[in-house]
Amino acid sequence: MQYLSPSRLALSLSALLASNQLLAAGFAINEQSASAMGTAFAGRSSSALDASTVYGNPAGMSYLDEQVSGGMALISAGTDIDDVNSNYRGSNDGDMVPLTAIPFGYYVKPLDEHWSFGLGVFVPYGLATNYENNYQGRRFAKDSEVAAVAIQPTLSYRINEQWSLGAGVSANHIEGKLSSAVDPFALPGSEGEFKVEGDDWGWAYTVGLMFQATDATRIGLTYRSKVEYTLEGDATNSRIGLGPFGSVAAGKYDASLDLTTPENFELSVTHQFDSRWTGYAGYIWTRWSRFKEVVIESPENASGLFHEVTEEQNWHNTRSFAAGLSYQLDKEWVLRSGVAFDPTPSNNTNRSPRIPSGDRYVWALGAGYTPASQPNLTLDLAYVYLQEEQVSIHKQEFGKGTYNADYNNNGHALAAQATWRF
Repeated sequence: MQYLSPSRLALSLSALLASNQLLAAGFAINEQSASAMGTAFAGRSSSALDASTVYGNPAGMSYLDEQVSGGMALISAGTDIDDVNSNYRGSNDGDMVPLTAIPFGYYVKPLDEHWSFGLGVFVPYGLATNYENNYQGRRFAKDSEVAAVAIQPTLSYRINEQWSLGAGVSANHIEGKLSSAVDPFALPGSEGEFKVEGDDWGWAYTVGLMFQATDATRIGLTYRSKVEYTLEGDATNSRIGLGPFGSVAAGKYDASLDLTTPENFELSVTHQFDSRWTGYAGYIWTRWSRFKEVVIESPENASGLFHEVTEEQNWHNTRSFAAGLSYQLDKEWVLRSGVAFDPTPSNNTNRSPRIPSGDRYVWALGAGYTPASQPNLTLDLAYVYLQEEQVSIHKQEFGKGTYNADYNNNGHALAAQATWRF
């Protein structure tokens, strides 16, 4: 059903959330730590390098003194769009992802010999895409913005020299805004404009376990729960459209949609080979199969009509892998590197310009610097390059026309972080 009430605009927000040009599968973000980023996030749940373990594995706080860590990642992504076939004219520049900044901050404080408290503020999900005004696929996608911010207090408990547990509860705020040249309820050949905005709060929890298997080997397991949202806001339609049940007036309407971000398990191992070399390995399973479809029931619109909208997504669960190394050059410098494979949860049938990503290959370099004159301070830098496999878009809808194209995506990320130990 293509011509529906203005809440059809809210459905486009779900597609927005499914699109991501950043550095994790689906619409997740990995950039919560520069120190972890240097090894392509391998060993994130077993290393406890600094206070960012509040996110990586709260059980890791048991290994830390009082400290604070904070920083920012800058992300730039690009796309080559080739072999375009569409019944509308326009351009395909592919420069739709603006430079994006992702901040993060953490604090850890031991309470006694067993208990530690931590607090983290980070961005677990996010996206910004802005196609050019004359983009040839503008009837399927144009401008998109979304961000989720989490505030997570945590506690850890050290059972003995080998075992530690940790848990945290987070308050998550998500908001999104979408605009497009597409008018979903206009007659074919007619082009209008719409915008949809919405936000909501949701609750989540994280639990972690760390096991010091030997003096050189540590194993970590982290579980992050799903988060359920109902985004409520406004959908603005600039033109009168004609649908199968009558006209839909221009104006602003209430709109809402249900969205669930998925749970995941992260397992990692950190092994110190000698006084200089340390190896890291990581595995993440994410339950993206929750995102099979989006169903929206709208309130009555200006014509007194009521509609239910369903759009198929049919995502599948993913398994990501990462491996990394660090080398302690001297007392001041540690060098890091890593590689990762991050598969896309989307499929070839339902992929759209809002979901243009494929399987990702990630290469990372990083360094940590602890000045001899200030041993309580550590500065971390990391750089990541990703390359995605080529994917094809094949979209055809009544009222929107046809858009077929090949997408080749790549991205760069640079992160900096400072840690101060009290």
